[in-house]
Amino acid sequence: MTFDERYRAIDARDTRFDGQFVTAVSSTGIYCRPSCPARTPKPSNVSFFPTSAAAHEAGYRACKRCLPEAAPGSPQWNLRGDTAGRAMRLIADGVVEREGVPGLANRLGYSSRHLTRLLTTELGAGPLALARAHRAHTARLLLVGTDLPTADVAFSAGFASVRQFNDTVREVFGMTPSELRARRSRRQTAAQEMAPGTIDLALAYRGPLDSSGIFAWMSARAVRGVETSTATSFSRTLRLASGPAWFEIRVDSEQRVRLRARVTQLKDLPVIVTRARRLCDLDADPIAIDAALAQHPELTTAVSRVPGIRVPGAADPHEMLIRAMIGQQITVAAATTALTALTDALGERIDDGFENTRLFPTMAAIAEHGHEVLRGPAARIRAVTGAAAALADGTLTLTTGDDGADQRAALLAMPGIGPWTADYVRMRVLGDPDVTLPGDVAVRAGAAACGIPAEPKPFEAWAARTAPWRSYLTAHLWRNAPLRPTRKKLNLQPQLIKESA
Repeated sequence: MTFDERYRAIDARDTRFDGQFVTAVSSTGIYCRPSCPARTPKPSNVSFFPTSAAAHEAGYRACKRCLPEAAPGSPQWNLRGDTAGRAMRLIADGVVEREGVPGLANRLGYSSRHLTRLLTTELGAGPLALARAHRAHTARLLLVGTDLPTADVAFSAGFASVRQFNDTVREVFGMTPSELRARRSRRQTAAQEMAPGTIDLALAYRGPLDSSGIFAWMSARAVRGVETSTATSFSRTLRLASGPAWFEIRVDSEQRVRLRARVTQLKDLPVIVTRARRLCDLDADPIAIDAALAQHPELTTAVSRVPGIRVPGAADPHEMLIRAMIGQQITVAAATTALTALTDALGERIDDGFENTRLFPTMAAIAEHGHEVLRGPAARIRAVTGAAAALADGTLTLTTGDDGADQRAALLAMPGIGPWTADYVRMRVLGDPDVTLPGDVAVRAGAAACGIPAEPKPFEAWAARTAPWRSYLTAHLWRNAPLRPTRKKLNLQPQLIKESA
């Protein structure tokens, strides 16, 4: 966006741009979100920054009125596949807290010095400043959304000490932690009946939100024992760095998205928040996506019928690959049955007050014992156990910070993984918004129902006009697919029959 385009956005107080950039005002020393209700500053006093960390590094503090850290995350970190975008996804997943800047740099293939120089040039702040801003955002979320003691908030957000936490909150927000907590609304302070150790937070998002579609998707694919889904909620267990965790995402009567979570150690809470947001694609810009897709007459009805459609992410990248491989060339119901059997046999049972009672099996367990549980062609079983072994020993890496092309190439090099699986994993793990699945039977059936060419090559040629939102096109086609597409109508060969895992 140009300066004039951004300035028009802040002059209109357009909430669609919240989280996509911040506005710094030299006459006040404050930075704001684009929709801040304060008087629009003169253009000569305005500077725009891509991140709040960059504004803070330039000497500005956050506006007390609009609290820019409370805005949804920028959708560009999924759209961008460059080093900056990959770094932002890894920072949000807590890599700097767990591995430091050298660990982040190693994952991205750079030295720490070069990565710092690159991010400073691209985003206006280095990895430490970006991680610090993420910690400040988490701290604000916990201060206004929970009654946790401030010391617990400090360590939950990833700060090394309470003093560092106090200093950062004062620098970023211009308030002490106690003053920031005192600003929360009555609704945020209302007492809630929760089990001890459970944290309940509101998750910001850009509307509209097709929450019913998200929960229906999860329900159709829920692995018994690990996941539970209803018309208004989804919950599951998850294995994190410090031990088992549990979370639930739900939509309340006021259409707020809320996250309820329990973790083994509070330092894992920011990771839960990040993964829940990615799972529900809450950082997407649905108005921009819907407007772009609705320009095509074939999609106008589909978009108007389901505004704010989302592309579900993945709670765990390794698990996502196994789920996709087991789901190859079989129905969703059959894949879910196989995954449930695998979890019943190899998943760790947890009896620590969590509402779901099992963890998805570790890659080591699947590699060693998967052949004893999985059913089907021997080649497919060897492919699944081989991929699990490669993930377990580090031969194959799979993270949210991967380069898309490199990840795809690494997956295709594995026995038993074809283009459908590699692209489906890229869509779910990286949140890549521009993926097509021309071999997917449901996609092709949905395309035919919308009047779009259904054969792979003509379909890909037509889908190119919807870039960079082809993943959302795919989601709409899944939604519009008839329940029982026929092979004869689509001219499908048996080996091409695949459904989304």
